[in-house]
Amino acid sequence: MGLLDYFTRRPDGRAEPVSPPPIEPLAPTAERKPGKVTLAVIVGAGVAAALGQFIPTEESGRKVEASVGRDGTLQVRHISGKQYLRAYLDIVGVATACDGITTYRGKPIKAGQQFTEAQCAAMLEEELIAHAQGVMKCTPGLALSSNPTIERRREGPRFAAVSLAYNVGVRRYCGSTGASRFNAGAYDSGCEALTWWNKAGGRVVKGLVARRERERRVCIGGLRVLK
Repeated sequence: MGLLDYFTRRPDGRAEPVSPPPIEPLAPTAERKPGKVTLAVIVGAGVAAALGQFIPTEESGRKVEASVGRDGTLQVRHISGKQYLRAYLDIVGVATACDGITTYRGKPIKAGQQFTEAQCAAMLEEELIAHAQGVMKCTPGLALSSNPTIERRREGPRFAAVSLAYNVGVRRYCGSTGASRFNAGAYDSGCEALTWWNKAGGRVVKGLVARRERERRVCIGGLRVLK
């Protein structure tokens, strides 16, 4: 995900090419095999549900209800707003579908591909898992803790870190000042450093400033800020 993606993930009126074959079907989240790695296993159930609700709003502008099912998978239910079930070309010509997804399992999305709501939900969790794994690998200072006090302190930064990585990419996040500060246990200053990622095309963009501020509030105040 690139910084420009936040503003270009809407159809721009360009004619769409002939639709290629749809992507290989995915099993709905409720039918996934037991034992599979889930987002909740990586970041905790609370953070997983929060990301499942936050990312669709930020990337697609839609409202969803998100929770973690009994099998540990992320359950996302669409409530309102536009669903991008048919891939489109954004204003820079990148094929995009669902909630800001431009690649899936290492392959680029193709304009015109069609998805079901269940497929988009499954793809969202897979993309979040991939980004969360990268974040946790380079930021062990945000690891899950069995100590309730430590865990409450880390939940907000963990949420914000994964949200940022989903938007700008794991590599950029891992090389950031924010990641370094989190690893040093300087959580509040790490949260502030995440707000520096507010530019697109070399200029500060109002929408990115607003998104980084929303992430910063959760980063410092914890998941209760989202309630």
